[in-house]
Amino acid sequence: RCKNLSVSFWNSYWMLPSDVCGMNCFWEAAFRYDYMKIHPSEKMHLAVVACGERLEETVTMLRSAMIFSIRPLHFHIFAEDQLHESFKDILDEFPYEGKVNYTLYPITFPTESAAEWKKLFKPCASQRLFLPLILKNVDSLLYVDTDILFLRPVDDIWSFLGKFNSTQIAAMAPEHEEPRIGWYNRFARHPYYGVTGINSGVMLMNMTRIRRKYFKNDMTPVRLQWGEILMPLLKKYKLNITWGDQDLLNIMFFHNPESLYVFPCQWNYRPDHCIYGSNCKAAEEEGIFILHGNRGVYHDDKQPTFRAVYEAIKNYAFGDDLVHSLLQPLELELQKTTHTYCGRVYKVFIKQLTKSVRDLYARRSKGR
Repeated sequence: RCKNLSVSFWNSYWMLPSDVCGMNCFWEAAFRYDYMKIHPSEKMHLAVVACGERLEETVTMLRSAMIFSIRPLHFHIFAEDQLHESFKDILDEFPYEGKVNYTLYPITFPTESAAEWKKLFKPCASQRLFLPLILKNVDSLLYVDTDILFLRPVDDIWSFLGKFNSTQIAAMAPEHEEPRIGWYNRFARHPYYGVTGINSGVMLMNMTRIRRKYFKNDMTPVRLQWGEILMPLLKKYKLNITWGDQDLLNIMFFHNPESLYVFPCQWNYRPDHCIYGSNCKAAEEEGIFILHGNRGVYHDDKQPTFRAVYEAIKNYAFGDDLVHSLLQPLELELQKTTHTYCGRVYKVFIKQLTKSVRDLYARRSKGR
């Protein structure tokens, strides 16, 4: 069965546009191969924080991570107590094949300031700031918001750890590509990184380096470690920040710009990249690598292109043919969204996904 599906997919693949993969893809694949030769069995650690009505969204994100990833995954799921049983019931039914483990954690903040952290921006959102202090035995970690969807293997973003220079401790994408619609450069009342700030929905961290680093700051001439700087930052800026923990990260990396590696926009593609017209050129060329459905776009009708991708991954049954059960139905739905700005560039939503399916079947074919 798998052999026939693989053959039919490859036959259809050669009919795809030639721009599905160019030399950039070649060199990325070569780098990934070299990195994996050096770290062949390295487990990838993925963290998420889920509160309120985010159970389904979180599970869909985890499903997207499982579909294409190559190396073992460990999910670190921080959730409200009432969600733990539901997570356990669902995750225990996933076809792990020995490649995925998970750990559930309660939502915890420093005792003396727990109330302040809980009410910052959204419930539980600032939990991510404390991951380096809680997961003390984890060397590196990829944190993502619940509304993230992986359209290529987690391995590929994980491999950026090998590209960090000696001063870089974390990686994030810009908040905006187009300054004319940027939020930070127009409205922020606090320091922020770069021209348009950074978005913390996808954050790759070398947590060993984070725990060791002493950060420059505008509160004291003395450099402070991660666990020492968070509360003073909140006290100084709490009346000036709008986006909670993301603003605090922007302030921190404004003062320590050498510590940040910046992803291109297709690693954190949000509605802002297309609702006012397409402004993520990298995605236009190579497709979207990680989709970020902020503003609740997976659950309303304002951005049907985003919702179509979410529904397709949510409803995909593990083990089914990815071409006929995921790609083809999704493309039909995406074609119905061309009345919107994002729908006009719907091919960027499926370009990388198509390549990921092709690569997955190629790996399976070689493995037989």
